[in-house]
Amino acid sequence: MDYRLAVMQDLHQLKAMYKRLIKNMDDNGIQIWDNIYPCSLFEEDIRNRQLYVLFDNDELVSAFALCETGEGEESIKWQDAHGKALYVRHFGVNVDYLRKGIGSLMLAKAKETAKNSCAEYLRVLVVDINDPALQLYSKNGFKRADGIYDLIIDDGIILHEYGYEAKL
Repeated sequence: MDYRLAVMQDLHQLKAMYKRLIKNMDDNGIQIWDNIYPCSLFEEDIRNRQLYVLFDNDELVSAFALCETGEGEESIKWQDAHGKALYVRHFGVNVDYLRKGIGSLMLAKAKETAKNSCAEYLRVLVVDINDPALQLYSKNGFKRADGIYDLIIDDGIILHEYGYEAKL
């Protein structure tokens, strides 16, 4: 498998993979993403060299962004609020690869990449109804921090997000 920074040529596969993933999430009652988010951010993430992908031959298997800030980070009581941290955003796994260890593999890659960037912590904010993600982060050594970030969506919907972090 090939883990690397995403390039603009990956954009079509990224959007197709996430479209299928969003449908799978919706079908399972996890209605937190749509046809705008997170796909509208991929071009900027690629330009900023913060979107990472994993390919198996020519098939996109997984992707995530590593960012210096996380929306809502100030609402969470992190272990060390002043420690250098990177944030995982729009983490996704191709539905054809679910429950095959790809999520754990990608979190290990994210930890390694963050550590190589001199980060002390890898953090993520996860919507409270996304049980598969909550389990994945817990299983991979992330600890839940105190606090909840309430993300208010345009149409008045509120998503409650928990903060999780792993010391690197």
